Amino acid sequence: MADLNPVCREVVDDVSDALAFGVVDLSSGMLLAAHHNVHYFTQSYLDAVAAAAVDMFRGKNVRRVEQLLSKHRGSTIQNTLQEVFTRTDSTFHFMKVIQARNVVVVLVTRTTTNQGMGWSGLRMACTDIEEAMS
Repeated sequence: MADLNPVCREVVDDVSDALAFGVVDLSSGMLLAAHHNVHYFTQSYLDAVAAAAVDMFRGKNVRRVEQLLSKHRGSTIQNTLQEVFTRTDSTFHFMKVIQARNVVVVLVTRTTTNQGMGWSGLRMACTDIEEAMS
């Protein structure tokens, strides 16, 4: 697997008002690569954000909802969440699963970022991440 950090840096450099970009393994919750330009984003902070991202896509409550849906529909429903967008008072968080690699990519920007451009930058990066991981 190639070094993913240059791809992360490129996303932060290319997306207007981007603060951070990371790649998280959905099986282990491990942060595989990241780049940010925020001085207080310590390793423990980044690890906590990585764990939160995994919970949003594969957490206990998400799995419980999928189990209930499976029971009612009579077919297995698993790993249904593909993209998540959240907002805080000052940041946007764009998240997307790359199924073939079992990772989630996370882009954090200021709220001044155009949401369409945030999604576009994230999706373009997914291709680069997937290629780098092959």
